[in-house]
Amino acid sequence: MARNLLKNPNGDEQLDSWELTENGGNLWKVEDMPGDCGHDFYNEEVTKYFVTSFELCLKRQVINLLEEGYSPDQLDAQPPVTVEDWFSGRTDCGCTYQMTACLLDENQEVLQEYNHGPETLDPEADCSWKQVSHTFSDYGPGMRFISFEHGGNDTSYWNGWYGVRVTGSSVTLQA
Repeated sequence: MARNLLKNPNGDEQLDSWELTENGGNLWKVEDMPGDCGHDFYNEEVTKYFVTSFELCLKRQVINLLEEGYSPDQLDAQPPVTVEDWFSGRTDCGCTYQMTACLLDENQEVLQEYNHGPETLDPEADCSWKQVSHTFSDYGPGMRFISFEHGGNDTSYWNGWYGVRVTGSSVTLQA
């Protein structure tokens, strides 16, 4: 099984390993599952999640594939790259979720990009945990980095942490 190249994907180490690229409102926060007005997660081993505030909050990791032990030859063979994320809302406040993943060359120029969202979750509808997944292929030689960024905000502009919840993030290479 391929290993997850993201560090601290569930918030077990608070915000360690994440670069906060947009940090609106009350900043990012880590909470225990399922949280106030929350939903149970499918995997009992995941006990925490990240939650956003009332203004846009985004966080990112850039993975250096050479530092992770992959050779240029392995990477130039264009192995499939899969990005996955889980997100949910609260039962009392709507939210938006978005995710962008990019395969980058040695200069961190984009070879291929995937965008999900922004997707709005309505508390009157199903706000339970949802998975987004995408597999990159046929992106050409030269990939050396992968950027993974996600986040969102609440739609009611409530002061606090009523925005989207994210956990279970992963980036895997089938090399």
